[in-house]
Amino acid sequence: MPKKEVPLQTLADFLPPATTEPVLDYLNRFGVHLTITRARRSVLGDYRHRYQHQPHRISVNGNLNPYAFLITLLHELAHLLTYERFGNRVSAHGTEWKSCFADLLQVFLLNRSFPPPLEKELQRTMQNPAASSCAEEGLIRALRLYDRSDQKQTGVLVEELALMAEFSTPDGRQFRVEKKMRKRYLCTELRSGKQYAFSPVYEVIPQAGSGNGLAH
Repeated sequence: MPKKEVPLQTLADFLPPATTEPVLDYLNRFGVHLTITRARRSVLGDYRHRYQHQPHRISVNGNLNPYAFLITLLHELAHLLTYERFGNRVSAHGTEWKSCFADLLQVFLLNRSFPPPLEKELQRTMQNPAASSCAEEGLIRALRLYDRSDQKQTGVLVEELALMAEFSTPDGRQFRVEKKMRKRYLCTELRSGKQYAFSPVYEVIPQAGSGNGLAH
């Protein structure tokens, strides 16, 4: 995936107001090589620890809204801090990483870097951060509120579809929403007839004219 190094003076374009200076402090302190990538569906960010003459390297997707960008960057910085303290002796998203990530989030929460809806969700995130950046259901919903017009996703969340509505996944498979279960949605793959349980916040592409469309 092509990447480009971000001039530090333009970093503010990707971050929420008043967060550039503390972010730069971390990047400069640890000599981080920061790059911004095109949109990646599999990951929002990535970290590679320093090796021989290579510095710590962090990449973050450039299509994220400022709050998602900051959270993802802090997620990757937590990997850096974990490596600095423990090397490769601990698991990637174990207790040590969760503690580092929670500490970083707390710094920015204390500085009121996030609007109240995100503060509320991030307080929950700090209790047990997910391995994937911005992956908690409540946080996903809250972050979508702050996408700029050019960042609005073309898809919808599964929970936004009505029963019997049809949709396609990013890999082109087509499904129909059958019923809501306790935590997930049971959906049938149209081609095979097999049924799968979907997260309510999984983003899909609704099929025009199918079923009842979006839920009301």
